[in-house]
Amino acid sequence: MNGHLAGKNIAITGGGAGIGRAVALACAEEGANVVVADYGVAMDGSDPSSDVADAVVAEIADRGGNAIAIAGDISHFDVGEEVIAAACDTWGSIDGVVCPAGVLRERMLFNMAEDEWDHVIAVHLKGHFNVYRAAFNRMRKQETGGSLVGFTSGAFTASTAQANYSAAKGGIVSLTRSAALTAASIRMRGGPAINANCIAPVAKTRMSENVPFEIETGEPEDIAPMVIYLMSDAGRDVNAQIYTVVGGRISVWNQPLEVRTMMAEGDRWSPADIAARFDEIGQEPNPFIADLERRMAEMEQSNDG
Repeated sequence: MNGHLAGKNIAITGGGAGIGRAVALACAEEGANVVVADYGVAMDGSDPSSDVADAVVAEIADRGGNAIAIAGDISHFDVGEEVIAAACDTWGSIDGVVCPAGVLRERMLFNMAEDEWDHVIAVHLKGHFNVYRAAFNRMRKQETGGSLVGFTSGAFTASTAQANYSAAKGGIVSLTRSAALTAASIRMRGGPAINANCIAPVAKTRMSENVPFEIETGEPEDIAPMVIYLMSDAGRDVNAQIYTVVGGRISVWNQPLEVRTMMAEGDRWSPADIAARFDEIGQEPNPFIADLERRMAEMEQSNDG
C-alpha cells in the first residue's frame, strides 16, 4: 500500500462485483475508508441481494481496512443520499465517489421495449445523477473538496444493439462535464477543489461476456489505478476528461468542438444553397462505422469457416 488515498472517504456504487469490487479493494489498500454500495442484482436487474456488498466489506476488513455496506437501488433518488450520508455519518466527510454500477438489456433500437430503455437509463444515468448530486452538495461545503469519477464506455459514441446503454453512457459524459464546469466555477471563486472525470473501461466482466466479437480487453484490477489517481491529491487538477483504460493502456479522449463553418450569403440558408455549398463543411469521417464494417466482415468470414 502506498497510501495515495490515506484518510479519504470513498463511496463506490456497484462495489460488490467486477470493476466496482476491484476498485473498492484497491481504494482500501491505498488507505481509504470505503462505502461499498451494491444492490447485488443480475445483469437484467433481477434477484436483488446485499450479500455481494457484505462480502466485499468482509474482504476489506480481513485485509485490515475499513468499509461499510449499503444495499439499495441506485436508480432511486434517495439511495444516492443514503450512500453519501453513510460516509459522512461514519467518517465525517465524503472525498470521492466512483460509479461503475450498471445493467444491460440488449436490444436493437427498432424493437426495444419501453421498460428496457427506462431501466438502463435509470441505473446508469440517473444513478450517476443521484450520487453526484448528493456528493457534490457535501463537497462544495468541505474545505477539502472532493472527486467525482463517472463510468462511461466507448459505446457512448454509438451502439448497434445497445441504444439504451449508449444513450446512458453519453448522458454520463455530459453530466460529468457539467459537474466539472460547475466545479471549475466554484474553484475560480475561491471555493474548494472538486474535479469530475470519466473512465471508459474495457475489462472482463459479466457485461463484456456477451459481446459477439473479439475486443481489446483487460482485467477489472487494471482499472483501479487510474481511478485512484484521479481521486488522489496528485490528480485533483485533472478535470472534465474522459480516459479509456484497458489492460496496460490509458488513452485520453478529445474534447468536442466545431471543426468547419460556412456562412450564408444572406440572412438565412435555403435548402438549395446548402446543397450547392455543402462540401464546404461536408461530413466528419466516423471511425466507428468503419470499425463496424470490419467487425461484420470478420464475423461473416468466421461463419463461412
